[in-house]
Amino acid sequence: MKLVVLVDNNTLIDQYYLGEPGVCYYIEDGDDRLLLDVGYSDIFIKNAQLLDIDLASIRTIAISHGHNDHTRGLKYLADVIDLSPVKIVAHPDAFYAKTIDNLSIGAPFNQLELAKMSHLQLSKAPIKISANITFLGEIPVSNQFEIRQGFGSIFDEEHRYLGTDYVMDDSALVYQNDKGLFIITGCSHSGICNIVEYAKQVCNEQRIIGIIGGFHLFEASEQLTKTINYFVQNGIDNLYPCHCVSFMAKAEINKMIPIHEVGVGLSIEVD
Repeated sequence: MKLVVLVDNNTLIDQYYLGEPGVCYYIEDGDDRLLLDVGYSDIFIKNAQLLDIDLASIRTIAISHGHNDHTRGLKYLADVIDLSPVKIVAHPDAFYAKTIDNLSIGAPFNQLELAKMSHLQLSKAPIKISANITFLGEIPVSNQFEIRQGFGSIFDEEHRYLGTDYVMDDSALVYQNDKGLFIITGCSHSGICNIVEYAKQVCNEQRIIGIIGGFHLFEASEQLTKTINYFVQNGIDNLYPCHCVSFMAKAEINKMIPIHEVGVGLSIEVD
């Protein structure tokens, strides 16, 4: 598997790409070409051009969750490529309207609009989306230090208020080979350790090669301490925390496990 960072909050030193607070990863798994998320603006398109990545070759776009820093790029992508042959995979709640303090933070298209312009596949259950990559669907809570937290409000297709948004649509990808699992996340609203535990269950594999993505960790807390302990206990020594991981949280993780720097332009190969 090859993964290239097209959108992140940071760019690598001396790499002249564009960054923004969002996520987009270009992924190659054999002959399969995928994206996880599409960032907030059109910069993933501009960065892909600079990196000689042909977005017209993409046949699957997995959405980690419905917040606009992961989905808003869809409206720009729809202007430059034909989405009709593209499969968009997400949790059924991903394209519901989402707000926080009356500010819209959801996707640019709803479920009906996306179903008309692409091949939309919504699922709470895990889905195999390439030869070796699985979309995990809805992540169950498996530990008490990562209980889901409310994040704004959620509304259905009829704009009916459904209540506090616990971001049940937050999911991740897992790549599996004969050495173990490599986890690819968006924000980990569902808890990075919950995600890893579910990936182990789905794939029937305990070995973790590494993790890249947002861990949604910002401050010194019991959750951060227990997350670091979990990484250590599970022998996870290839960590690429980015996007929604603060400098302080990265520094704390780095005391126990040296982390990799992440920024637009980073390329990872997992064999």
